[in-house]
Amino acid sequence: MASRIRSLLWAGPKAVEVAGLQRLLQKCAAERRIIEGKCCHGASIHAQLQDDTLTSNILINMYSKCGLIREARQVFNSMPARSIVSWNSMIGGLIDLGEEEEALRVFSCLHREGTPLSEYTLSSVLCVCASLAAVAQSKQLHSLALKIDMAGNVFVGTALLDVYAKCGMIEKAMLVFDGMPDRSSVTWSSMIAGLVHNHRHEEALRVFQMAQKAGTEYTPFTFSAALSACSSLAASTEAVQLHPILVKTGLELNLFVATSLIDVYARCGRIKEAHAVFALAGERSVAVWNVMITGFSKHACAREALMLFEKMRQSGARPNEVTYVAALSAMARAGSVDEGRRLFSALLEDEAVRPNELHYSCMIDALGRAGRLREALGLLRTMPFSPTTAMWGSLLGSSRIHGDLRVARLAAGRLFEMEPGNAANHVLLSNLLAAGRRWDDVARTRKLLKDSGAKKAPGMSWIEIQNQIHAFVAGHRSHPSITEIHAKLADLEAEMRRSAAYDAESHHDLHDVDDDEKDELLRHHSEKLALALGLLRLPPGPPVVIHKNLRVCGHCHSFMKLASAITRREIVLRDTNRFHHFSRGHCSCGDFW
Repeated sequence: MASRIRSLLWAGPKAVEVAGLQRLLQKCAAERRIIEGKCCHGASIHAQLQDDTLTSNILINMYSKCGLIREARQVFNSMPARSIVSWNSMIGGLIDLGEEEEALRVFSCLHREGTPLSEYTLSSVLCVCASLAAVAQSKQLHSLALKIDMAGNVFVGTALLDVYAKCGMIEKAMLVFDGMPDRSSVTWSSMIAGLVHNHRHEEALRVFQMAQKAGTEYTPFTFSAALSACSSLAASTEAVQLHPILVKTGLELNLFVATSLIDVYARCGRIKEAHAVFALAGERSVAVWNVMITGFSKHACAREALMLFEKMRQSGARPNEVTYVAALSAMARAGSVDEGRRLFSALLEDEAVRPNELHYSCMIDALGRAGRLREALGLLRTMPFSPTTAMWGSLLGSSRIHGDLRVARLAAGRLFEMEPGNAANHVLLSNLLAAGRRWDDVARTRKLLKDSGAKKAPGMSWIEIQNQIHAFVAGHRSHPSITEIHAKLADLEAEMRRSAAYDAESHHDLHDVDDDEKDELLRHHSEKLALALGLLRLPPGPPVVIHKNLRVCGHCHSFMKLASAITRREIVLRDTNRFHHFSRGHCSCGDFW
């Protein structure tokens, strides 16, 4: 290349081959060779090509690709006449280098000049609006696209629905999608991802099914978006149905897809399947390691999480902030204080990672769960951050586990100040007082809750059977099979009593009533209703997977352990803290949650 540039520089202006010079400039842009590119620029001036639009366009592109946006702008500003390609090159260069607002200003100049717009111009500027969440400009661009009859263009339409979805206007995004005469695989992927982004997960899966019926080409982004919807819904059936398609198309090994698949299996309670996907992933990004370590953490597999963390470091992959949070959470959930301290020390020594509030929160949680509440308080008071609600909430939860009323009152007081509308804090303190049979204090705490106006979320559990979600609330009788469910629960309880291993543990119901009434209050908790239906309707073999929106109570935890022994079924219960795997009378959490 150097010899060709020298020959251009030594040649007379009329002897310069313009096409050859332009090819050299394009090669410099592709290979980011700025020195050679500047020499070619000099040759173009020597050849008196300053007014040549095509050469100037290539120069703008070359300087932009090499990160020299000021030089690109100088070429652009000096052009006596600009084509739409000139404007597109300048706008594209600004976008690539993070100058989104300047790109919008250049587009405004283009529009004022009256230069006819291309699909690339509109779609590029719409992408800028999406990154800036510029709602007003997006609507103006939509009106412009309609005016110049370009809203139906597949590139413009895709960019429009993407910007509306990212700006929280999902209904407008769906209107654009429905009005598009043609849709590419990117269009379908953007619509599915937009619905997931706006928490419309069931609709996202329906759109994915439409894409399948339309014969849309499968892409990693389409599957990744669909799996994200499955993950949010904990829809294991749909995920299992997608898996064979991924294997058939070879997309199972794609990093984005593998990460999403591991995540959805872990969130659906199928940690073994998640690890099987992880084991097959040849190339592993940090995200793949993180999602598997996080999965082990949520499933109370502390030893596996720690082993994987060490394997990650041995492989040469560098743990990041998320990795340390996942590993520390696993140690906290297992009560492994010593391993937690070792990890925390490694974090403080790792120059590539800056400790944040989440890391300290995990360490405070680990100390608190292990009963070292004074140490946890000491760390909270000396850390370089202001205590968060999660930290005080962790201390309040640990105080309940270990019966430390002094720390509980301190933590509760801070939480009442920081988030007065959160009823869960009042309930935790009330339960701790009730466990100590301090009924007068319980009454005062419950009155404080009532006066605060905070509402306690009702306990709810749900189970998926044959693609249908069955939801239960404690004591409710609305399910069509409720009589059968109650009968199944009565049979289970009778068998437990006959085994001499069952104690109703009425102390877990924290109401000031007699034991018979407490037994009745505990009998029909929502997770028990879901379990009974699962035992009645699910085929033998696979685990019974239940989800709950609150922390599982001690009574139901004991009940699930005994039920797993009597029925010889694995029961997986996902509460707000973790997954509990009940098998043969034991729980994976080791009764530490």
